[in-house]
Amino acid sequence: MGADMGFAMFDTAIGRCAIAWCGDRVVGTQLPETNSAKTRQRMQTRFPRTREGNPPADIARVVHDLVALLSGQPSDLGAVPLDLDGLPPFRRRVYEAARRIPAGGTVTYGALARTIGAPGSARSVGHALGRNPFPLIVPCHRVVAANGRPGGFTAAGGVDIKLRLLEIENAVPTNAAPARTTSARSAPDKTRSKKRASATTASAAGGAAIPLAGAETPPGRLGFDPAAAVACLRRADQVLAAQMPRLGPFDLPVRPTFSVFDMLAEAIVHQQLSTRAAATIFGRLRALGAGADGRPTPARILRASEDELRAVGLSRAKVLALHDLASRADRGALPGLEELAGMDDDSIVARLTEVRGIGRWSAEMFLIFRLGRPDVLPLADQGLRRGVGLLYGITPIPTPEQVADLGERWRPYRTVASWYLWRVVELERNPVVG
Repeated sequence: MGADMGFAMFDTAIGRCAIAWCGDRVVGTQLPETNSAKTRQRMQTRFPRTREGNPPADIARVVHDLVALLSGQPSDLGAVPLDLDGLPPFRRRVYEAARRIPAGGTVTYGALARTIGAPGSARSVGHALGRNPFPLIVPCHRVVAANGRPGGFTAAGGVDIKLRLLEIENAVPTNAAPARTTSARSAPDKTRSKKRASATTASAAGGAAIPLAGAETPPGRLGFDPAAAVACLRRADQVLAAQMPRLGPFDLPVRPTFSVFDMLAEAIVHQQLSTRAAATIFGRLRALGAGADGRPTPARILRASEDELRAVGLSRAKVLALHDLASRADRGALPGLEELAGMDDDSIVARLTEVRGIGRWSAEMFLIFRLGRPDVLPLADQGLRRGVGLLYGITPIPTPEQVADLGERWRPYRTVASWYLWRVVELERNPVVG
């Protein structure tokens, strides 16, 4: 076996997946079997010349994108290099065409056959997709039967897992029975479906639903399956799992985000204040510089004098921060919600912390409570660190480095672990009696 070959397992919103590589090329991916041991055994059977290990940087980026895709985040896998050596030309053409189907879209087997110049070969296309070595990267789950039914699927779980994947992408075929869900949060509601439908157009080549540029997930939703996340944490951390019944069901509130400017303005006002006091001041700021929707606008904040802003209860430091924020927004230097949707967490933190008065903690709170990102661990948060100390018996309060080390076991759902740790502190302060 060459030193540049191997395979790795990784956790996702649908369970433990795997990937095999040779150099910078992917030689295969694997959807979850019924348990991790069977997934590993399947990889060892499929790729006997590989050994389990840490993926190189290029493959690690592919893993990151796969995890993001399965959490409902935008993720383009179209440029991932695949090892197609030894595959028949027909299968190559099928896989290359399937890779052009975007998340949120579906095509029929017949339409895909016509796309590759082989009309009438829908059955052969289905056979080729049934032998797909690269599920997700070659998105065979986006190919459906002509009557709108999902068609077959050879992965463990069969059609149910295919429907689950389509549900994550909000592309369940119209005539298909809905996939079983474990949480009301993960099921698309009528409003969301209507919004997505209005942001798509039908392809002339067989009715594929192709998202238009600019379509984005409505705010106020988690970007992952909470039930899958909790199940993953139960497996990864026995200490946390033992306390989950006492801590209660995971219920992270994700607040709607009207604009990045609006969110950051509110964050600046709330810094170092009680919730009640901050809400009062933010209400005065709205009255001073609100637009037609009753929310502050960059232009009106810039027109207000320092004395006017100070009069609503803002410190001088917050006035300077709001002016910097408004100036950036006014000249188009703030990323929009659509742009943020395509960025990873670290890139978002880097962009937001360019704003005066916005530190890493504020940016991480945005990732958690506004974008519903799955894998955020705010190491500077005193409450979270206190929760770690209480739950794991660490005194004095653990350092950020200790929390970071412990948090490796919670990937890729450190947001969910953070919620439970905050809950530990909340119950200590307000114990449930009875």
